[in-house]
Amino acid sequence: MTIKENLARVRERIARAAERAGRAPDAITIVAVTKTHGPEVVTAAIEAGVADVGENKVQEFLAKASAVKLPCRWHLVGHLQTNKVAKVIGRFAMIQSVDSFRLAEQLSRSGAKAGVTTDILLEVNTSGEESKFGLPLEGAMTMCSLIAGLPNLRIRGLMTVGPLVSDPIVVGGAFAKLRLLRDEIEAARVENVSMEHLSMGMTDDFEIGIAEGSTMVRLGRILFGEREVS
Repeated sequence: MTIKENLARVRERIARAAERAGRAPDAITIVAVTKTHGPEVVTAAIEAGVADVGENKVQEFLAKASAVKLPCRWHLVGHLQTNKVAKVIGRFAMIQSVDSFRLAEQLSRSGAKAGVTTDILLEVNTSGEESKFGLPLEGAMTMCSLIAGLPNLRIRGLMTVGPLVSDPIVVGGAFAKLRLLRDEIEAARVENVSMEHLSMGMTDDFEIGIAEGSTMVRLGRILFGEREVS
């Protein structure tokens, strides 16, 4: 199967999942995650109709982005270390993995120096798994308010990674927690915060994410096959 064929099949599944949830398919954005795949794969994905491309690692992004000549919106979906912020400021349309006040503060500081405002999602650990990054669910509301006060940042929603289990009820429960947090933050009407995006759902659980209100699904393997050896 080609990337174009895979993308068409994924869009059909998204449309069916959206219909089951009473939602519009065009309310869900595909972020094509190209971890370990080269710039030629990114280019092929854009040619197939992908507009948003996700990268997990800063160094990999820096190595491939300049070789991609077609326009796209780059998203950082993997963990960002504070010492790499200066390398990426102004390079991403959105950083989806802001998981601490310290990181947000560094993004704010670097953004002020560069004269740019960065769109971010707050990553929340809704599964409670110690192996995952993300703000603890308890206290995430308070942290959102604190980060919202930093200049040169725009909070545009929330992101989470589903638990590593096969039980759809457990996965759906973790995604529902993010949706409920979104509703709580929206109700508080925190200044400089827009809860327009819920980024949740990957290759194995994106339909569950859509059922729980996801507006962005981060898809790699289902579009590109198994990851290349890095």
